[in-house]
Amino acid sequence: MYKAYEELIEITKYEVLGKLPDPFVFDDGTPLRSPADWEKRRAEIYKTAVELQYGTMPPAPEFLEVEPLYLGVGHRYYRVVSGTRKSPVSFEMIVFPAKSKKAPVVISGDFCFGYAYKKEFVDAFVENDVNLVFFDRTILAPDVAQYNLNRISEKTSGDYIAGEKTLDGLKTGNCGGQLKAAYPEYTFGAIGAWAWGYSRCVDALEFLGIADTGIVAFTGHSRGGKTALLAGVLDERATIVNPNGSGMGGCGGYRINVSIKNEDGEIKNGEPLSNIFNNFPAWMGQGMKEYIGREQELPFDSHFLKAMVAPRIFFGSEGASDYWANPVGTWQTTVAAKEVYKFLGCEENILWYFRSGGHGQRVEDIVQLVNIINRVRNGEELNDKFFKLPFKPMKPEFDWCCPQ
Repeated sequence: MYKAYEELIEITKYEVLGKLPDPFVFDDGTPLRSPADWEKRRAEIYKTAVELQYGTMPPAPEFLEVEPLYLGVGHRYYRVVSGTRKSPVSFEMIVFPAKSKKAPVVISGDFCFGYAYKKEFVDAFVENDVNLVFFDRTILAPDVAQYNLNRISEKTSGDYIAGEKTLDGLKTGNCGGQLKAAYPEYTFGAIGAWAWGYSRCVDALEFLGIADTGIVAFTGHSRGGKTALLAGVLDERATIVNPNGSGMGGCGGYRINVSIKNEDGEIKNGEPLSNIFNNFPAWMGQGMKEYIGREQELPFDSHFLKAMVAPRIFFGSEGASDYWANPVGTWQTTVAAKEVYKFLGCEENILWYFRSGGHGQRVEDIVQLVNIINRVRNGEELNDKFFKLPFKPMKPEFDWCCPQ
């Protein structure tokens, strides 16, 4: 299981701030005794792994409307309108249809990224009879560096322009955008807003009946990977949850800091929590600021979030040289989450994959995701690229295990 292929990267600094916390103990100190205890424990974990990390989540919408805008052969555009009647939320959903009428579907919020338009990326899905659905998550909440640190003023329309006054709401982490206008009483940041969009795409696909919504995968890269992970935790209609290169605030882990010598011979550090709040403070729950510099005191780590996907399929895909996304911390927290999968009797449903190269979602990553989809669809065997490491394995950074 921990077989390492060639050492693509070298770990030059390995710092563990603290052992990964035990998911098998209730908040009152009582240990979990059987899988029947997991749902209660999962509800406890939600308060920190979700609400502390990302803020309180927006609710299910009051309504949903789907309007076709363009129904071409190679792709289709729909307008999805949802949210509240008082403050409706609108975005476009783009469908690249599979060959068959009712095929599995992969949903990504990364239509704002350039690779979304590349033919080879789209073909990796549709040529394998998988629907690809994109939406632009930034329509729901802005994705602008230092968005809520800029000096801004408010226009009557509610839009923001450069000016001399700093709005208190933005200063304290308001992610802005359509969804915040619809649900101002909730504390979600941009990642929570973007995750909400994944669920509305599933709603729209169910309404349209153009895909097999019994096999749905959520994917996304980098900040989109953080979002796909959260969306998969929140919406159990996601059969497969595939964050790609998600790093800090996603799969990377808070307690394990590393420097690596990558495949180009460069020595680089992983992303710290401070970087998110220095540059993208509206992404996460504002309570996380209190843990900058004391991450070892967090009541959770990213293995809790991965475990919340169980018993459904969690698949983490990473680049070996993606130092910023912390490949070592990602692997350590996935090994820890595997203990929960083992506890629930679904150990085969947690998978990981490292390819050569750096930060990006590539066709090689999609080949692995499609392999998993086909395992669910028709029992296809997994290929031999899963579970291999690009660095020397080390001991797990936790001292607990699955209750027997």
